[in-house]
Amino acid sequence: MHPDIEAYHSAQSPGDRRICDALAALIDKHLPGAESKVWHRHPVWFIEGNPIVGFSPLQGGVDGGKDGGCVRLLFWSGQSFDEPGLSPAPPNGKFKSAEARYTDADEIKPATMKRWLKKSAEIQWDYKNIVKRKGKLVRLT
Repeated sequence: MHPDIEAYHSAQSPGDRRICDALAALIDKHLPGAESKVWHRHPVWFIEGNPIVGFSPLQGGVDGGKDGGCVRLLFWSGQSFDEPGLSPAPPNGKFKSAEARYTDADEIKPATMKRWLKKSAEIQWDYKNIVKRKGKLVRLT
């Protein structure tokens, strides 16, 4: 795991850290060639410079819990996966991103994550060049 991501995890609450550790381990396992780093203050994995998947704790979360609430797993191209368990990411499902939220590490299903991560490598929209294209997304082949 990238040292900056390890430092990021160590700064989280104990519950959020367990979730972050579990997510990072699965992402590293199933996207072995991806570059990982802390980007815009959160762990993100990239393929050829294109953001693929990342996560971030959300304060208060879905239950308003004192342990950081929940951790949001975000797939930049996730709306194109056609997968149960992924919802369009706020605001209003902008672009093609989709998310799942976890309040406990036990909620993470390795087989589901493996399937989502496989699709994340196969189905990509070109976020790397979105500014150059003035906000227009193009699907990569």
